Amino acid sequence: MTNITDDVIRKHTVLESFLYHMGPGILIGAGFYLLAPILRSAGYPSIMAMISSAIFILVPVELGILLWEGKQRNGKLSFENVVRYRKPLPWHQYLLWVLVIFIAAGAIITLLSPVSAAMESWFNWIPEPLRLELGLSSEFSQGKLIQTYALHFVFIIFVAPTVEEWYFRGFLLPRMPEALSWAGPLFHSFLFALYHVWSPSMILARTLALLPLIYIVRWKENLGLGIIAHWLINSIDFFVGLGFILTMT
Repeated sequence: MTNITDDVIRKHTVLESFLYHMGPGILIGAGFYLLAPILRSAGYPSIMAMISSAIFILVPVELGILLWEGKQRNGKLSFENVVRYRKPLPWHQYLLWVLVIFIAAGAIITLLSPVSAAMESWFNWIPEPLRLELGLSSEFSQGKLIQTYALHFVFIIFVAPTVEEWYFRGFLLPRMPEALSWAGPLFHSFLFALYHVWSPSMILARTLALLPLIYIVRWKENLGLGIIAHWLINSIDFFVGLGFILTMT
């Protein structure tokens, strides 16, 4: 195996880009739809199936692809020359740009919430046990919800977003096809939204809400901005669930 240590990266073809984006999502979605009814029958909300898929599919698959790419380039398991956008920034820029990303994404999702709600009706054919839910119901015991949200805190707020940012923004975004030109970031954002096959009604909102993160990470060449912003965005559902748990008697 030739050891490739230069800074040149090969751009993906449109087909390669599609497969790299959607392959993990299809596997994660399959895990979610398989586990959701099983875990629900055991007394857990379907978000536990999402957490389980993140632990057993998302993390090993996406990290595995990155390490395999590192093996091809470096002759050893490594992220070197694979994960990009590692330019250091002063701390005040982290505060500024993470806040900008978080506010912009939140505003877009809020403005498009009526559209997402309307799109929800398009997927009424999906059986109730297979729909993503946070478990905000007395149907679930406090103990089961505590277990669910303890894992949510670790894996959905921190672990999964970190791996996703390494994979999508650090690996795939710099390799978007040259043929797409200026539309590359938009195509990347759309595919990332489509990758979330377990929440199809959010495709439009997620596509547009992710664009500030994509453009700022690429502009500043700093993956940490996307990681921290992704943590904050994913923490919202956690605090909603925690608030519900604390009100239970």
